[in-house]
Amino acid sequence: MPNIYLSPSTQEWNHFVNGGTEEYWMNLIADAMEPYLRSSGIRFTRNTPQMTAASSIRQSNQGNYDLHLALHSNAAPEGEAGMRQGSEVYYYPTGVRGQRAADIIAENLKAIYPYPWLVKTVPTTYLGEVAKTRAPGVLIEFAYHDNPEDATWIKEHIGEIAENVVLSLTEYFDIPFIPAQPSRQGTVTLNWGYLNIRQKPSTDSPVIGRAWDGNPITVLGQWENWYVVDYYGTIGYVDDRYVKLSPKQ
Repeated sequence: MPNIYLSPSTQEWNHFVNGGTEEYWMNLIADAMEPYLRSSGIRFTRNTPQMTAASSIRQSNQGNYDLHLALHSNAAPEGEAGMRQGSEVYYYPTGVRGQRAADIIAENLKAIYPYPWLVKTVPTTYLGEVAKTRAPGVLIEFAYHDNPEDATWIKEHIGEIAENVVLSLTEYFDIPFIPAQPSRQGTVTLNWGYLNIRQKPSTDSPVIGRAWDGNPITVLGQWENWYVVDYYGTIGYVDDRYVKLSPKQ
């Protein structure tokens, strides 16, 4: 299953015009993304507010990630403070996978940002979280935090923004988007042998693991007749007929 490095801004010195900081609000978006990521089977590692962009890049480069995703808000140059609006999604100009991810994210943001014609993708070679990451890098500037309307849009749509970004990630990774739902415990229930854990929800998809009859298994989400499961660290899809859920507590 996909594995991303999630990097909300660590810039506590960038203040929203109507209260709070870039670091604070981007971490709220990341918080809201986590349940959608888990339910959809996307593994993630996340930076912390105590880190910097440089240390986030180092940590990302020490792992094996399919995408490095940075979450930010923007600010206009001093002479234009408060005058700009829009969402900008940055990618490295020669990075095919990064550009594809940026295109998908930008296209979906158009559905929720008030002025879709102001949503664009931007190639860049100077942003470290795009230019210096081993994994394909995408940096989202959701809106301008020095513009009152843009800042208010971010603050009032945290959940919607989070859901929209994870929807884009599932489209990029070609897996189903699964609405956030609490994980549940279950038991593999067969008459014999083992249950195949698959890379995608299809009997034609490669088998990435086996869950043995009678063993506990964690159900992260459900799509049609497939469960997204975590079986001792292997995350994938299983036929829901062969997992008995424990009663809800």
